[in-house]
Amino acid sequence: MNLFLLLASLSMELRLSEPQDCVGDFTYDFYWQHKGKRLRPEDRIPSQQGTSFSYEDVVEALKSGRIVRIRGDVGKRLGASMGVSLRYFGGTGGEIAETGSIVVDGNAGSYLGMSMLAGAIYVKGSVEEPLGNVVQVHSDMKGYKKFVSISWLLHHRGEEELCEPNEFVGDTLILRDGILRSTVAARCNADAKVRICGDTGLSVGILMRRGRIIVEGSAGMNAGALLRGGEIVILGNAEEFVGVKMSAGRIFVRGSCKGYVGANMRGGSIICKSGTKAIPPVREMPLSAEDFKLLAEFGISGILALTYRKYGVR
Repeated sequence: MNLFLLLASLSMELRLSEPQDCVGDFTYDFYWQHKGKRLRPEDRIPSQQGTSFSYEDVVEALKSGRIVRIRGDVGKRLGASMGVSLRYFGGTGGEIAETGSIVVDGNAGSYLGMSMLAGAIYVKGSVEEPLGNVVQVHSDMKGYKKFVSISWLLHHRGEEELCEPNEFVGDTLILRDGILRSTVAARCNADAKVRICGDTGLSVGILMRRGRIIVEGSAGMNAGALLRGGEIVILGNAEEFVGVKMSAGRIFVRGSCKGYVGANMRGGSIICKSGTKAIPPVREMPLSAEDFKLLAEFGISGILALTYRKYGVR
């Protein structure tokens, strides 16, 4: 087989006359919540020209390591949870190592790569903020920006070269580019660190098992959602639902938290200012020596430390 035919056999091409959301979204826009009311995996992606691929066709192609090429602009949530073997669909919950790539010959909408774990996304045009769990690396396709999962980088250090001003310093990934991202370090299972020099969007650290995230600014809703281990430090304020459904790990918010702290929490701990309204059965608990050590690390000691409390279910 010649090279042209080999490349053709490994790729799928869509031509879109209008941007479409959730292309390559491994969750099918959280199918387990809407059960087909928003879209079904077998639905044909609208606005195709000359093809009739379904949402599922695209996901299955990516799972098998193929390249999905999109001619035209795409909408929101491109490649969401890409590279995740989702338990809801009978998977392991882990990384699909052979995940393919998405190549966009146009612009991409917001939330590109939400909770993405593996694979790569190339975009020729612009990408709307906020992004998902992705960061730009040096591209091996001329004229295209290349994005890979932040979690994948933490799991596979040294396999991609970051674009400045972001960099690794020791075991810490420092995000200095000022881009707002959601789901940073989703499903991280490495003893690595991420430092965000600014604010972060939705669900920072969602489903994280190991590692540490430091947010120098404020965090959006659902910080530490479904946290299973590791530590999240937010030096600014946090929106609603900090620690929602978390089962292990520790979250520290130096600023203020909005409502519904610890909703459906099953384990772990949340350290925040005294008087925070937590959702029962979450209750106030005594700070430990390790908790005071954490507070002191971020400039809170003496009487000031007494204005913080630990919240948990034990």
